[in-house]
Amino acid sequence: MNKPRIIAYYLPQFHPIPENDSWWGKDFTEWINVRKAKSLFNRHNQPKVPTELGYYDLRLPEVRELQAQMARDAGVEGFCYWHYWFGGKGRQLLNEIIDEVHKTGKPDFPFCLGWANESWKAKQWYKNGVGDKILMEQRYGGEEDYRAHFDYVKELFKDSRYIRIDGKPFFLFYKPNQFEDIANFIILWNKWVQEEGIADGIYFVANLDQQDQREKWIEIGFNAVTPSFMQRIRSKYMQRPSWEKFLIRRYRALFNCPVCYDAEKVNKLIVDKAYDSREDVIPILFPQWDHTPRSGSMGDLIKGTSPEFFRKQAEMVLPLVANKKNSLVMLKSWNEWGEGNFMEPDETFGRGFIDALKSALEK
Repeated sequence: MNKPRIIAYYLPQFHPIPENDSWWGKDFTEWINVRKAKSLFNRHNQPKVPTELGYYDLRLPEVRELQAQMARDAGVEGFCYWHYWFGGKGRQLLNEIIDEVHKTGKPDFPFCLGWANESWKAKQWYKNGVGDKILMEQRYGGEEDYRAHFDYVKELFKDSRYIRIDGKPFFLFYKPNQFEDIANFIILWNKWVQEEGIADGIYFVANLDQQDQREKWIEIGFNAVTPSFMQRIRSKYMQRPSWEKFLIRRYRALFNCPVCYDAEKVNKLIVDKAYDSREDVIPILFPQWDHTPRSGSMGDLIKGTSPEFFRKQAEMVLPLVANKKNSLVMLKSWNEWGEGNFMEPDETFGRGFIDALKSALEK
């Protein structure tokens, strides 16, 4: 049996950048949304308040060191830093943190990249997208841009801390379905990484909006896929009579209330044993979820999440990878505070989620 290799998504947004200053006001970071969050109904646990790390600035190396140590304590192997390459003459944002990690060699903690390949929008949270304003458009500029992108990323691939699977650097696509030329991109990057003598190829992973598209992405050239836990929950949870769905919609419209899912029911739906046990599937864990700091009443959340909820979930998921060659598990997320989706200590649970994962791994 193999020890689970847990890779946690990591948001590098918690520091000001000029672009966010111009769009949202001076010194904007995700903490602005976290602090202004409101309780929208009885027992709604908002706002979330960080404790040990406080409202940190990721430019401080001591913060990054503490995060890495907490992740080690939990049993996390490394961080998957969200990577924002928008195409067209090397446009990228929020790369300062990973660049500093690479340059300084600290923290001495494994990492990899997840390409968040979608446009940034000033969202109005209308279901049809009307009113959304594009702030930074995601573009795909063809082979010249693919090469510029590769030349940036290859330096990270060379870092001894970069996570490899079967000797290949791990690289995840967040929205593979939005990239029409993705098959050619994969061919070129695999070719270039071999020509550079870095590896025998890249371990490409597709984050899926629809898990029934697994075969499609494997045939295109991906090594593995990982399902979207919220897509899985929504599709299964909403399998209920049409009259009940109608009442839910009416209730939400009348009382301006977010969509709430029950944690106990979610834990019964989150695991798909047959699917998650496949060698080319990387199952997912999540500690908690509450999108309302970003989207208000148009968001959704899971009610009743707790370290105990997370421990039970982990004890169901982790055994599914124990007999795999690559015993990978994605953890969403380490520090997505604006989505109420984080492992870091807060006023409500302290280090509870860190301890819960550690307990499940030991068991």
